[in-house]
Formats: sequence, structure tokens, C-alpha cells
Amino acid sequence: MTPVQAPFPQSRPRRLRASPARRALVAETRLAPADLIWPVFVRDGNAVEEPVASMPGVVRRSIDRVVEAAREAADLGIPAICLFPYTGAEQRTADCAEAWNPDNLSNRATRAIKAAVPEIAVMTDVALDPYSDTGHDGFVEGGRIVNDATVEALVKQALAQAEAGADILGPSDMMDGRIGAIRAALEQAGHTDVTIMSYAAKYASAFYGPFRDAVGAASALKGDKKTYQMDPANTDEALRMVARDLSEGADMVMVKPGMPYLDICRRVKAELGAPTFAYQVSGEYAMIRAAALNGWIDGERAMMESLGCFKRAGCDGILSYFAPAAARLMAGG
Repeated sequence: MTPVQAPFPQSRPRRLRASPARRALVAETRLAPADLIWPVFVRDGNAVEEPVASMPGVVRRSIDRVVEAAREAADLGIPAICLFPYTGAEQRTADCAEAWNPDNLSNRATRAIKAAVPEIAVMTDVALDPYSDTGHDGFVEGGRIVNDATVEALVKQALAQAEAGADILGPSDMMDGRIGAIRAALEQAGHTDVTIMSYAAKYASAFYGPFRDAVGAASALKGDKKTYQMDPANTDEALRMVARDLSEGADMVMVKPGMPYLDICRRVKAELGAPTFAYQVSGEYAMIRAAALNGWIDGERAMMESLGCFKRAGCDGILSYFAPAAARLMAGG
């Protein structure tokens, strides 16, 4: 039932907008550092911070610098950091065996962070694209991305990440049945407390380009990912995918990309009630940063407005490259 509003002039809604204090009192949604997860790119080397050209302000960090970033995040009140490895051509093979190497870049970074900053949650990416010579999230046979063989590999990768100390696994591959297989393997191996945040509604989007530059996948990718990532035209399908992953053992779910898919975020949260996250992806970040650097928009205001939109749409949290800058701004820094 829609509330009846008193007639003008008794009702002057602008009264509640008249000052920062009054606006704060009636704000319907609130953003805090605890709502953020910071995606970080890790690379080999020592004392390295290598700029990502298509993502101004974002760098690839060597493990020692990733540990520093994790400490910064924890000090800012950001509860989790998400690792994405930058891999060179020599680590990309048809069998993707580096994905489950206990000493691969991601697993070494996880162990280093958990040793130095145990209070922060480490999230990892479960997918084969950083390790594949085709740049795809799964094995390619006869020009097709095959599902079941890929799931077997993803299980090995997930177990290696759990054994390295990952708190949250993020299967981002969109293969059918992978959540159930990973959950069963984790339970059997005794990793009963490892959380799964499923990339449950991941769309075949044009907004991922800068990310692929950041992880070294842009030049490796052959073809597109439309046979496994979702059609941007679909909404009901997203609800089916989320419901399926929850039934298979996902603890949290993600919608990706973020702002172009706020309608999906709203439906997932309203209709399924599960912990719902969105990924403000590289293309979204790059557009805001580029416009700000050109003086076309107020960068800080656009950053905070964009993050607040996710909360308004019902998201419990946001993965964003803006996380530390936003957290500092919220702290008054």
C-alpha cells in the first residue's frame, strides 16, 4: 500500500534534504568499508608494483606488496581481498596444470597473506583462464569448451586453494555442476569451513576487457565465452542459475558485471534472499577513472555514488577496485 502524502504546503519533502545531518538521518541505505572486497592482481617478482595501463591507479603487485595491500585493507576495515594471478605465456598450457600447483602464484600469495595478516579473509578465483593457452575458463576440445572434464580440473584447483588457506573460493567459470562437485570435494577433504561465493550470474559482457589485460589473458583468448557465460538479454535465467548454485552448496552468490545489472542484483536478493554480491568490473572502473582524469566528472563523487547504488539494489557487498580509496574517504582520509 502506498502511503498517502499530505498536501502541499504541509508536506515539503525538501525539509529532509535541507542539511547533511537531516539527509543522514533518513538515508535508506548505508555504505561501509565492511561492505567491500578488494580485487588485487599478483605477479612474480619482489618489490614490484606494475601499472595496468587500461586501469589507471591499479597495479600488479609482487607477493610482498600484496601482503602490504592486505595489511592496508585490514587497517581500513575492508574484510576481504581477492587474488587474481598475472601469468605469462610460459605458464599457460593445454592441460592447465599450473592451476592446481600447490606452489603457484595464487597459492603462495594466499599463504603469505594468511601468515602476515590472518584476520583478513582471502578470496581466490577458481577458473582455468589464467593457466590456459586458449584464455578460456575451461578445456577446449575440437573448438568446443567441454564441461565435465573442466569441472574435474576445477575441483583440483579448488582443493589446492583451500589447502593453501583460502577462506573464500570464487568459482568464476560458469561450468554446469561445478559448485556441487567442489563442495563435495571440500567436505570429503575436511575443508568444511571454506566458503564458496559462486559467480552464479556471470554475463558474457563487453566490460571485462581491462581485466584481461591485467591478468595477461587478452592476447591468449581465442574466440568468445558466449557458450558458457550468460546472455545479457536474460533475467529469469539468472534466477535459475543462482538457485541452482545455492542448491549445490554455494554460501554466497555474485552478479557480474555490476552497475549494468542492478536489476539482476535486486531480483536475486528479493526473490532468493541469499547473501548477494556484485562485482564492479574493470570496464566499469576504467570508465569512471578515465572520465574523472579527463575532468568530465567528479571522480570521488562518482565512485561513492556507484558503490552506493549496489547497496540500494540490495547487495550485501561489492567487489571493487575502488575499495581502498572508498574506505579512506569514508574514514575521512
